[in-house]
Amino acid sequence: MKPNLIMAIILPIFLSAGSTNPYHSICKHAQDEAGNETGENPYHTIGDIPLPSGFKRIDVQCNSFGYWLRNIRLKKSLIIHLYDGSVKKDQTMQFAVLDLSIGNKDLQQCADAVMRLRAEYFFSQKKFDKINFRDNNNTSYQFTAPYNCGHFSQYLENVFRHCGTLSLEKELYPVKNINDVQPGDVLIQGGSPGHAMLVIDMAKNNEGKKIFLLMQGYMPAQDIHIVVNPSNPDLNPWYELNNNSCYTPGWVFPPTHFRSWHTKNDAGL
Repeated sequence: MKPNLIMAIILPIFLSAGSTNPYHSICKHAQDEAGNETGENPYHTIGDIPLPSGFKRIDVQCNSFGYWLRNIRLKKSLIIHLYDGSVKKDQTMQFAVLDLSIGNKDLQQCADAVMRLRAEYFFSQKKFDKINFRDNNNTSYQFTAPYNCGHFSQYLENVFRHCGTLSLEKELYPVKNINDVQPGDVLIQGGSPGHAMLVIDMAKNNEGKKIFLLMQGYMPAQDIHIVVNPSNPDLNPWYELNNNSCYTPGWVFPPTHFRSWHTKNDAGL
């Protein structure tokens, strides 16, 4: 996707004997791929991705969502695979691929990948009561006991089937000031089709300019990946945070489409 705390975040916590989880992460860890045709990624985690000159990663609270995201492992392979194991035809969108499996069903797409990481974070923190999403009819999908990997996998698939960009957009809070965007916030446009991407890391320079990395899932279900910046090769894969539209591979977001999981009162989450 270092010290003992990071290992506790990434490695198994509730792995039970004989349980299976197609959405490995804190429950399982995939083997690195071999023989890829596009070279290998030299970075181990999100936090290892290098910064443009003059920038420094912003401070994030220990055990916060932003801290957890920064320590997700990355695959050595740069190839994106689809849920059925085939290689995606378009291999131009990604800078790096997250070391998270996608299962074997066409379920984990864009909004699903965003909800997946939010749920994984709370699972790793044992904050099971916070793992809850709502569909377009405001039906609640609350994660309940047993709190093991097999049940967590089943829960995720149920969420993926019933929730999407429209429902997720309703759950999130608009970011009123562009300068308030934080790691873990979401760029989203609800619809059919719609799209959702996650701000997975941020940095700034001494002049106060901020930049960020974007993660996405896509259709059909495929490896979650850090996207390239097609508009600014000098910053790639980082994006500048400003009041202009954000041009990503495959989607354009107005700056008003940033959303947050929380209000300022619970920003530590």
